[in-house]
Amino acid sequence: MSAEILIIDDNADIRFILDELIKDSGYQTRLAANFNQALTEIDKKLPDVAIIDVKLDKGDNDGILLLNHIKKKNSDLPVIMISGHANIEMAVNSLKSGAFEFIQKPFDKERLLNFINRAVENFNLKNENKKLTTKLFHTFELVGNSANILSIKDQINKLSKSESRIFIEGPTGSGKELISRKIHKNSKRRDGPFVVINGALLDAKKYELELFGEERNDGSIFYGGLEKASGGILLIDEVTEIPLETQTKILRVVIEQKFKRINSNHDIKVDVRIICSSSKDISKEIKNGNFREDLFHRLNVFNIKIDPLNKRIEDIPILTDYFINSICETNNFKKFKIKDNNYLLNYDWPGNVRELRNLIERIAILSPGDDNERLMNIIKESLSRSLEKDFSVTDTLTVPLKEARESFERKYLESQLKKFSGNISKTAKFIGMERSALHRKLRLLGIKDLN
Repeated sequence: MSAEILIIDDNADIRFILDELIKDSGYQTRLAANFNQALTEIDKKLPDVAIIDVKLDKGDNDGILLLNHIKKKNSDLPVIMISGHANIEMAVNSLKSGAFEFIQKPFDKERLLNFINRAVENFNLKNENKKLTTKLFHTFELVGNSANILSIKDQINKLSKSESRIFIEGPTGSGKELISRKIHKNSKRRDGPFVVINGALLDAKKYELELFGEERNDGSIFYGGLEKASGGILLIDEVTEIPLETQTKILRVVIEQKFKRINSNHDIKVDVRIICSSSKDISKEIKNGNFREDLFHRLNVFNIKIDPLNKRIEDIPILTDYFINSICETNNFKKFKIKDNNYLLNYDWPGNVRELRNLIERIAILSPGDDNERLMNIIKESLSRSLEKDFSVTDTLTVPLKEARESFERKYLESQLKKFSGNISKTAKFIGMERSALHRKLRLLGIKDLN
């Protein structure tokens, strides 16, 4: 599909000339004859390039206001300013405001076409760069064969076809944003924006600014996440961190599908699907008065819970192989194989999938190649603190060997049972024991069945 050029000029002859010239060059066009028409066209759908007359029907510099309006919506979109009353100051002001080029009427057709071609090329390159920066989330898959992951994959397929609001619960680093992006990618909003606002990273005074935007004294507008996500999905990550006062305003948006910018009395209708996530226990946050229960019920039309990595141990080898292949292929690193997974399987993974991915990336960067001893040393060094904590023997050094062995076996088996959620068959298979033998060992050590 060819690029679309929006032509904004109050002179009908100029609009006609530009329209014919640009169409003959293989581009699509849209036209606007005045300031209000231009606003309507811009807000309806952003073009790939805009050509704007500096002076329209609202004042001497209303074209500059339109330029600012476009730049607030998408700072990368190229805008070519034209004027029949041009001077150096006007040209400089246009370029300072973010114009791609400035050209004076009567314009040379070849020169203008050259500007348009370069603007389209520039816009396409920036879009390609954006795609590359989000490649991590778009190319990484939700990997695993655990019951939890299989259930979430099924939920994603169903939820992608709906417009329901979603609340995702899971510890930090478990993959909440990845789940949200997969829903977006598979939904009818896939061509719309995906905007993330992280409640844990914002200054307390900026929540409403980032969500609702602001109309400033100089006439400019700061667009908040709700407007930026129009036609797409807004992910409010760590939503429990948002102050109660702001939660009340979010509730209004959810109920009425409209909001007001800061310093404005004008209601703005919004077409956005909201997904929220939290790493905190939402029921405790509600009980402690930190989160509005009525807002939670509005946001929690559908709930997704992703387990921590240490509760879906069967996913660890699959994730490990997946990250090795993905990271090495993306960065042209030499692939490697982890022959002994015991350290990975016995680790508690407080940072969840993100921590595992970071470990694999660290190994890939350090390039151990086929040196298995060096590779294992990297893993042991990275995971040593947690392993020492889980399997410390310092408290058994003063007791007889039999007692020390029983103490170690008890801790080891309790740990393995916990990782497999008390499933005897899975635990027995993993540690290499017959199911009946494991039952006898558990009774002998006084370990109760976790089921």
